Amino acid sequence: MSLCRRLGQHRRPDAVSPQGPAAMGSRGARARPELLALLAGAWLWVGSAQPTTPGPTRGPGASAVPALKFRLAGYPRKHSEGRIEVFYNDEWGTICDDDFTLANAHVLCRHLGFVAATGWAHSAKYGKGVGRIWLDNVNCGGSEKSIGDCKHRGWGNSDCSHEEDAGVVCKDERIPGFKDSNVIEVRNHVEEVRLRPVVSGARRRLPVAEGIVEVRYKDGWAQICDQGWDSKNSRVICGMMGFPAERKVNRNFYKLLAERQQLNYRLHSVSCTGTEVHLSMCAFEFHRGNASAACAAGMPAVVSCVPGPLFAAGSQPRIRLKGGAKVGEGRVEVLKSSAWGTICDDRWNLLSASVVCRELGFGSAKEALTGARMGQGEGSRGAGAGRCPGWGCG
Repeated sequence: MSLCRRLGQHRRPDAVSPQGPAAMGSRGARARPELLALLAGAWLWVGSAQPTTPGPTRGPGASAVPALKFRLAGYPRKHSEGRIEVFYNDEWGTICDDDFTLANAHVLCRHLGFVAATGWAHSAKYGKGVGRIWLDNVNCGGSEKSIGDCKHRGWGNSDCSHEEDAGVVCKDERIPGFKDSNVIEVRNHVEEVRLRPVVSGARRRLPVAEGIVEVRYKDGWAQICDQGWDSKNSRVICGMMGFPAERKVNRNFYKLLAERQQLNYRLHSVSCTGTEVHLSMCAFEFHRGNASAACAAGMPAVVSCVPGPLFAAGSQPRIRLKGGAKVGEGRVEVLKSSAWGTICDDRWNLLSASVVCRELGFGSAKEALTGARMGQGEGSRGAGAGRCPGWGCG
């Protein structure tokens, strides 16, 4: 199943600090040959067997859990509170707030090196994460040494969206002798990104497909120095905004405009591979000191994106999304030998879903779902699913 980004609507709701337990990589549109090769390899015409959802389990019961890492993310994140994220199976993910308790927060805060928790937050109060939702229906007693020892639905088995990401508020007292070399991320996170249109006509046009790239910084917005900026970086930005590809921009025009504006540079030396689903996954550096004069040899990064062909008339599509409640989400189905079939969800991940979303004219995938979450298709067992962005607002 695929769940892709909505055009021009990659916005994170304002985060509110909780008080106690107040508490869902891609190639471009040119990736059709790679996609067909992927789908051909995954094609399974077998009997339709409805997968079952396992009940609550204990982490160490079935198989050994690999070494876990933890970090606090989100906005406004502090050193002792934020959205809780766990690194499992070589991928960062979040924890759903279903059945979340203060006892869960106690265990997680100890993972982070704090003696205990003073509260927790529900409903993505620190902003929505990206990628996997690793744990759901977590039920700890509070004394467990690892979150994997608590009861839960199983790693990666969740019916939540990132709107239900849990956060924790830890007591600002460290465990004596605790070493946090790979626990709390010390570098800042880039979570909210926008394209700011500067041409009068573009300001009235939705979705915004061209403009200066800006990142949320404190209570305002800051720019990115474009020294070393290339099309791979632009492709990641366009994918975040729900567009399938990037296009060339008149840099000289924007340079003249930038000379008449007061700018506040926040990032520089951005280096993406082009397959990342979010700017925060790329390599970059933060400006220190006088940020207004930090890009003397460059200008603000500007990106122009190609709107997707979602509603364009054309030939019979060979891939589609079915069973979703909204445009841009559903069970992935492909056309082969004049018949529609589904894709097995083995090794289905956010990067695979992003290839599908771009093929459909969307941007990077927001979420990759497994276990026939969008309903069981005909002719195959299990289906990869996800959510892609749709046209319009919402």
